[in-house]
Amino acid sequence: MLFIQVNHGLVLSLWDARQMQAEAGTSQPAGVPCITLSHNVKSPQDVDRVLEEAAAAGAAIIAEPVTQPWGGYTGYFADPDGFRWEVAYNPGWAVDDAGTVTV
Repeated sequence: MLFIQVNHGLVLSLWDARQMQAEAGTSQPAGVPCITLSHNVKSPQDVDRVLEEAAAAGAAIIAEPVTQPWGGYTGYFADPDGFRWEVAYNPGWAVDDAGTVTV
């Protein structure tokens, strides 16, 4: 995997598609690019809250939140167009006041 800082608090992560799909517990539906958008939050409780808000707004939860082998806590939903969204808490990430992300 590769992380590229692209803006204030914004990181582009490139993953192996099979790894991404395995973590999300699902394959990419036909017609939807093999990408996942990720919203990183400050706590596992925030992951749960954001997923609940997404479901209430009509999103389909495709992977209930779990603690990942790398130490984070993530869950996934699909938006109305089928794009996969990861909601993630990563205890190893920090964003400073300048927006620089460190892992």
